[in-house]
Amino acid sequence: MQYLEFEKPLAEIEGKAEELRAMARSGSGADVTKEAEALDRKAEALLKELYKDLTPWRKCQVARHPDRPHCKDYIDTLFTEYTPLAGDRNFADDHAVMGGLARFNDRPVMVIGHEKGNDTKSRIERNFGMARPEGYRKAIRLMDMAHRFGLPVITLVDTPGAYPGKGAEERGQAEAIARSTQKCLEIGVPLVSVVIGEGGSGGAVAFATANRVAMLEHSVYSVISPEGCASILWKDAEKMREAAEALRLTAQDLLKLGVIDRIIKEPLGGAQRDPKATIEAVGKGLEAMLKDLVGKKPETLIRDRRQKFLDMGSKGLAA
Repeated sequence: MQYLEFEKPLAEIEGKAEELRAMARSGSGADVTKEAEALDRKAEALLKELYKDLTPWRKCQVARHPDRPHCKDYIDTLFTEYTPLAGDRNFADDHAVMGGLARFNDRPVMVIGHEKGNDTKSRIERNFGMARPEGYRKAIRLMDMAHRFGLPVITLVDTPGAYPGKGAEERGQAEAIARSTQKCLEIGVPLVSVVIGEGGSGGAVAFATANRVAMLEHSVYSVISPEGCASILWKDAEKMREAAEALRLTAQDLLKLGVIDRIIKEPLGGAQRDPKATIEAVGKGLEAMLKDLVGKKPETLIRDRRQKFLDMGSKGLAA
């Protein structure tokens, strides 16, 4: 288990409990069961206290936790007969975006998502979930295919943002993001999206312009990262805590603002503490959202999706 900065007191307690258990396993003869159980109770109480009311910045840290389940984990667990489809038929295959045909609860669907990777090698291969233009053009191709065959589209969003490199800009990064967003608004099939970690900038909107948008309890979704916002507004990236507060990037704020439609609860301590339970919860959320949409006429789905985004900004948060 990797611990976040604010979880250091918890790390000490759980570390001591594990040390006692290691002593017992080594056959030292000391009966430390009661002491270990007492430390477990203390750790659980502290965990509840820490996660009772997380600040927006702490939520950012949890959303970025490397042990959170990623897109590949959700696809492997929730979907069957997954057939990956590669390439944008123009330049290359972007490994930061994975997608293909699959079955969800025995219903044929198209699933698309950002994949960050789970170790150094895979993170570099996946470019840390930051898609290049060919990634968005691949998503456009898959959404087109889903539209032609009448397949619901499920997107899983987890990206710090679109890749801002020189090559990506030369190949039309902004245009690819815009066309992906446009394609989301045009397809006449149900489109549901879940922010499973970070929902960063246009790179997230390009997948999440959906009929129904859900967020995991400790995920974030914003126009810019807190560090980027702080650098622009205050010329000081260290003011990221104030920026996170101002950005209203938490699932709870975004639900009040009408940007998302539901919050999917995470296990105590975040998705990284119980990935299996988190994935199951996301599966139930997807099932409920699809149930609302399947059977609706294409023109109704398109009209409702467009209206959903036109209505954004009509709700506000109390000061």
